[in-house]
Parts: sequence; C-alpha cells; structure tokens
Amino acid sequence: MAEAQLIPLLPAEEWARRERRRRSPSPELWDLLDEVMDPEIPVISLYELGVLQDVQRHGEAVTLVFTPTYIGCPALGIMEEDARAALAAAGHHEVKVETRLAPAWTTAWLTPEARRKMTEYGVAAPEGRVITCPQCGSHSTQTISEFGSTACKALFRCDDCLEPFDVFKAL
Repeated sequence: MAEAQLIPLLPAEEWARRERRRRSPSPELWDLLDEVMDPEIPVISLYELGVLQDVQRHGEAVTLVFTPTYIGCPALGIMEEDARAALAAAGHHEVKVETRLAPAWTTAWLTPEARRKMTEYGVAAPEGRVITCPQCGSHSTQTISEFGSTACKALFRCDDCLEPFDVFKAL
C-alpha cells in the first residue's frame, strides 16, 4: 500500500516518541522510568502521560527530555525529582533533564493505557469533544468550572449519576 494512502492514527510527534522508545539502545532505562508516576494522577507513569519524551545515555550520564502538560506546570519539578531518584537508586547519578516546550504537549499523547487508568482513577480523559463520566460511562455531562483540582483539569458533573469529576483539559 502506498504511503499516501495511509491514514495516520497518531500525531506525528507521538509516533516519533514511541519510535524513540522502541528503538532505544537503553530500554532498561525506559522500563525503570515506567515506575515513576505522575504526582497529580499517581496511577499513570510519566511516559503514559506523554511528558517523558526521550531517554538517552551518554557514557555514564543520562539525559531525560520532558514536555510539560502546560507551561508553568507546578508538578514538573516533582516529576524531575522522582525521575532522578529512580535513576539514582539504580546507580545512575549523573542525570540531566531538558524541558522542551515545542512541540507542545497534547492529550493526543496520552497512551490508551493512561486513558484507561485515568478513568478507573476517576479522571476523564477527553476523546475528541465527548466527555464520558468515569463513574457511570454516561456521555451526558456538563462543565461546572474550567478550573478543576489542578490547572490542567476542568471540573465536570454527570447529568445521569450527578457525580462531579475532573476532566483532563483537551489540548
């Protein structure tokens, strides 16, 4: 099939991020960092969230590339500290963290596993324009506030079960 006929299922940046991991000469570092959870949604890893963009080893040094969910994310410092601690515990003490703002993070970078875990945790992950209640699965929801428990979330309420819930803002 000619490439021109293929329909991309992932944004190009997300496909490239997954390829960097798949082709990495240091898969053990990626696996180690899979244990580092997002401090605000502690059931998903930094990779599943889409914040961890790349892991590179240069001799004894390790470079991590992060893209925050938005500029000024207060959790980014905690993410860096947790990643450094995980690497140090495994004997990698020389760690450099680069923050890249372009391309900008998007909810399209959430892995399917992250979306599932977020729903089980009670935080809705947007799927296009549809917001599904993580409690009962209803699509009949409404915005209560554009500001949720953190700046990257909005507060919604389900019209069917009447439960409030956070929604990761679609970017």
